[in-house]
Amino acid sequence: MHSPATARRVMPHAPQLRRHDIDALRVFAFLILIVYHVSGVYQVDSDFHVVSSYQFAWLDFARIVVNRWRMPLLFAISGIAIGLALPGRNPGRFALLRTWRLLLPLVFGMLAIVPVQAYCEGVGNGMVEPGFWAFMQRYWLLRPWPAGTFTGAEHGVTWNHLWYLAYLWIYTLVLMALLPLLQSGVVRRLQAWLRTRLNAAALLLPALAFFAYLMLLRPRFPETHALVGDWYLHAVYVTVFVLGYLVANDDRFWRTVLRLRWRTLAIALVAICIELSLKAAGQFLPAEQIPALAAGIDWGMVERAARALYLWSALLAIFGWGRALLDRPFRWLPYATEAVYPWYILHQSLIVVIAYRLIPLRLGAGWEPALVVLGTVAGCLLLHEFVIRRAAPLRPLFGLALRARSPRWREPVAQERSPAA
Repeated sequence: MHSPATARRVMPHAPQLRRHDIDALRVFAFLILIVYHVSGVYQVDSDFHVVSSYQFAWLDFARIVVNRWRMPLLFAISGIAIGLALPGRNPGRFALLRTWRLLLPLVFGMLAIVPVQAYCEGVGNGMVEPGFWAFMQRYWLLRPWPAGTFTGAEHGVTWNHLWYLAYLWIYTLVLMALLPLLQSGVVRRLQAWLRTRLNAAALLLPALAFFAYLMLLRPRFPETHALVGDWYLHAVYVTVFVLGYLVANDDRFWRTVLRLRWRTLAIALVAICIELSLKAAGQFLPAEQIPALAAGIDWGMVERAARALYLWSALLAIFGWGRALLDRPFRWLPYATEAVYPWYILHQSLIVVIAYRLIPLRLGAGWEPALVVLGTVAGCLLLHEFVIRRAAPLRPLFGLALRARSPRWREPVAQERSPAA
C-alpha cells in the first residue's frame, strides 16, 4: 500500500498549486547538470570551453547515460510546472510574467555572467590577450569576433549554457498560443480516451515520436543550441514540454507511472545497455568483424530505436520514482527551489573559471576534478546565500522575486505556485 504522500490524488478540476516531487526533481536535475558540465572538462576530444590534460575515456559512456534525458527532463518539468501554475490565471499576463522572469536573467547573464567563459576560452585558444577588463570592453561592443575565438564569437555575444532560457521562453509563448486548442473539447475527449487505456504499452507510445525525430530530423539538423534551425532538439523539447503540461493534473497518469516504475526502470536499463553495447562495438571491435556480426541488420536503426526508448522510459521511471520517494514536504525544499535559478545561471561560469585556474597547477587526476566540483558548489552556495538573495536589485537578475517571501527553511504553503522555469 502506498503512503498518503504518494497516493494523494491530483484531481483535474482541483489542481495542486505545487508538487513536492516535481520541485525536488528540478533541484536534483540541476545538481546533476553541475557534475555533467564539469565532466566536459575531462572528456576525451572535448569541445568544452576549457579542457584539462586529465581525460577519461569512460566519461563518454557515463555522459550518454545522463545526456539522453537530462534536458528533456527539465523541459518536461517546466511544462508540468506551467500546468500546475496556470489554472485560474490569465494566459496573457502569465506570458508577460514568464517573459520578465526568463529574458531579464538571460540578457543579464549574457552580458555579465557568461563573458568570463568566453574570456577563458579565448585566452586558452590563443585568440584573446590576457586582461579581463579589456576583453569586457570589447565584448560589450557586441561586434563579431574572429572565428575560433570562443563559442558563438561570430555573433559578438554568446549565451552558452543559458540557451535553455531562450528555448523555454519561446516554448512558453507557443504553449500560451496553443491553449485554445489544448483546452478544446476534441483534445479533452482524446485525453479522456487515452486515460482509459493507460498501461505500459500506451505509456511508451511517445518513444515512437522520438525515434521518428532521430531518423528524420537529426541527420539534417544536428544539435546546435543556436535556436534558429535547431529543429531536432526543438521537436524533442517541445514534445516533452507539451506532454508535461497536459499530464500535470492528470491523476490517472501519475498513479500509472507510480505503479509501473519498476517496469519503466527495467525497460530503460535494457535500452541503454543496448545503445552503449552498440557504441562500444563500433569503437572497439575490429572493422572486419562488424559486417559478419551485422548479418544484414541495420544496427544504426537499432541504436536509434534503443536511444528513443531509453529517453522516454527513463523519464517515466524518474517521474514514477520521484512520486514514490520525493512527494513530501522536505524542510530543505523551499530554500533549494529558490536557489535553483541562481545556481543554474552561475554554475558553468564558476566551473570554467575554477578549472582555468587549476589546470596549470597539475594537481592530479583525482584532486583537480574534485576541487572543480567543490569550488563550483561552494561558489554557487555563497553567492546565492550572501549576495544574490539578500540584494533586492540582484534578485530579479537571477530570476527571483523582488523580495523574499519566506524564511530560508520552512514547509511549502498552499498559496505558493510552482515556478515554471
